Amino acid sequence: MNGYGKKEAEAGLKTKLPPIDTFPNQFRDYEITIKIPEFTSVCPKTGLPDFGMITIAYIPRASCLELKSLKEYILAYRNLGIFYENAVNRILDDVVSAARPVRAAVTGAFNARGGLLSVVAAAYPRSRTKAGRAKKRR
Repeated sequence: MNGYGKKEAEAGLKTKLPPIDTFPNQFRDYEITIKIPEFTSVCPKTGLPDFGMITIAYIPRASCLELKSLKEYILAYRNLGIFYENAVNRILDDVVSAARPVRAAVTGAFNARGGLLSVVAAAYPRSRTKAGRAKKRR
């Protein structure tokens, strides 16, 4: 694994972050898109900063994300060692846990590093693929 082990692979997944607050939704059948163009975190292997844009799109059910608390939540990633993939999936899980939306998607478009630009996307509800079912059984 080129020096990457379980420690790096799981970095940041269980770190306590500020809660994301919500407020009651007044409407139905519409989508909210939130763009966070100055997302920063830290590579758990190198300690170097990572930069990118996080886009959260969701269809609210009974509640909507409160933006000030979302901002505080996102700012907590600034010094957190976490891989791109983990950040995107953790943000999705935390958004779903807070708001219980009909649907949600989180996309992270990360700035180029070493000539590579990465885009990571995750959606809720999670697809029921073979890989997803195998993960649940573990």
